[in-house]
Amino acid sequence: MEGVKHIVAVASGKGGVGKSTVTVNLALATAAQGYRVGLLDADIYGPSQAQMLGIGEGVRPQQAGENRFKPLEAHGIQAMSMAFLVDTTEPMVWRGPMVAGAFQQLLTQTAWQDVDYLFIDMPPGTGDIQLTLSQKAPVSGAVIVTTPQDIALLDARKGIEMFRKVNVPVLGIVENMSLHVCSNCGHQEPIFGEGGGERIAAQYDTQLLGQLPLSMAVRQQADGGRPTVIAEPNSPVAETFRHIAQAVVTGVESQQEEGPQISFE
Repeated sequence: MEGVKHIVAVASGKGGVGKSTVTVNLALATAAQGYRVGLLDADIYGPSQAQMLGIGEGVRPQQAGENRFKPLEAHGIQAMSMAFLVDTTEPMVWRGPMVAGAFQQLLTQTAWQDVDYLFIDMPPGTGDIQLTLSQKAPVSGAVIVTTPQDIALLDARKGIEMFRKVNVPVLGIVENMSLHVCSNCGHQEPIFGEGGGERIAAQYDTQLLGQLPLSMAVRQQADGGRPTVIAEPNSPVAETFRHIAQAVVTGVESQQEEGPQISFE
């Protein structure tokens, strides 16, 4: 893609596991390492990255020539989302082909500016948008976000299998909500189970990129438009995100050294 060196899809298979929060922090952590980073919000029905990046309602991208848009910038990264083009309260009452077409336009008609890593916040599931991405863009790798809960792991497996069917390397697993830490006493409890991320990584011969806690602060910071990597850069959670970002970069570079592994019909 013009203006983009590497594309990394961040997917979950299941909604509600904190994928968007992981994606925005991962993008910001990668930018903090000196890379030029873009973030594409591919959830047409329920885009959330505008709020997480602190981009106010009604802010619209400028045109860049005919039929192209300049991405908006926030916290040092470039971003594009359906939320920049429609009112936040307007529902996308569209069938699958229309959604896939809208995503393709966001992907190909955004004038990305020399981006090293474009992170795509994928919607839940394994449907039209996932197939459109695999067919229309050279994806360097995918990151799967899950919780330790067995129900979430079922859908995470489907996400891994889907990317393998379209020849996209799975770079690893991020286990979100691994532990709840009591804000009063500090007691730690794995309320969604434990060890799920390690088991699925071993089953599919990939790596566990990192484990993140169930944290009120992380949620509040994302809702407030200042994700944890920006709001508390010295916190343990921010450090975990930086570790994950470095592992993703290393994984992409390793795939590149091994040679092309992605084919398109």
